[in-house]
Amino acid sequence: MKFLYPLLIFLPVTIIGKYMGLSDPLLFICSSLAIIPLAGLMGKSTDIISCFCGQRIGGLLNATFGNATELIIAFVAMKAGLFDVVKASLAGSVIGNILLVLGMSMLVGGLKFKTQKFNRNSINITSSMLLLAVLGLSIPAIFTHTVPEAWLTTRFEGLSIIIAILMLLVYIMQFVFCFVTHRFLYEETLTMDDEETPSMKLPAAIGLLVASTVCIAVLSEIFVGTIEPMAESVGLSPAFVGIILVPIIGNAAEHSSAIIMAFKNKMNAAVEIALGSSLQIILFVIPVLVLLSLCFTPMSIVFTPFELVALVASVLIANRVASDGESNWLEGLQLVVVYIMIGAAFFFV
Repeated sequence: MKFLYPLLIFLPVTIIGKYMGLSDPLLFICSSLAIIPLAGLMGKSTDIISCFCGQRIGGLLNATFGNATELIIAFVAMKAGLFDVVKASLAGSVIGNILLVLGMSMLVGGLKFKTQKFNRNSINITSSMLLLAVLGLSIPAIFTHTVPEAWLTTRFEGLSIIIAILMLLVYIMQFVFCFVTHRFLYEETLTMDDEETPSMKLPAAIGLLVASTVCIAVLSEIFVGTIEPMAESVGLSPAFVGIILVPIIGNAAEHSSAIIMAFKNKMNAAVEIALGSSLQIILFVIPVLVLLSLCFTPMSIVFTPFELVALVASVLIANRVASDGESNWLEGLQLVVVYIMIGAAFFFV
């Protein structure tokens, strides 16, 4: 993580550049580079706070703030009316976590270790829940293509809200499962977490979390405002920017953590980061955004057919890879190649 900290120089550069009339492509690059280390600081401060709170509250904090950067960026974009970019970025985060992050983790770890093992029981539960969550996410899209058009204006928003509430309910219930009724399945992960020692005091960690969150919120306003002008000026489609660039920027710190874990032969942590983050986006981030959108313009959770196909295919691959509790570099390479194929398809949209 420390190698990302020099990028913090782009925080004042972005703010000053905004008021000096810097071009949109340059502002997009500068704000992106500034968000990356801030996301890492947010994750670090959350981990430290978790050490003081115990396993149950710590697990809840890690899960809740694990995708806070994506939530903030998506909320700002949603408030600006960029619903297609928001949905593309959320779909891209899930696809990127499963194919790119998990793939790079398996590839890098597999080049150092011939075979790496992980907790098959806990990972299978996560991957199975991920599959069910994606199938639930596809219901609104199926609804729009199978019912009379007259129904959509009167019943569609209600369907999105119901699905969002049910997803949040499942999100809450998974904590009961993990930390109460079936805690024994996660003993390996919990033991590993217990070994972590805080590197700063609790007040400092809380202050760091608040400061990084505020900075990300400020930068997100600038970042979101440059997406469409930047895409138009360099000839990129908003779909490509949303599904590839925005998720990579928001998840860069988390991506590096997973790869480092795999390189240290902590494959269980790497797989949990990749799959757990994807699950949290579907069960927490998307429902929260749908409910928050009611304060502005209601946002549907209807994804494009290609986004849905890519989501379902990614999750099916994740279930297949996680089924044996082992990984190697070839599996990682295959996941990365599939991600590149999907990215190339969106590039030509």
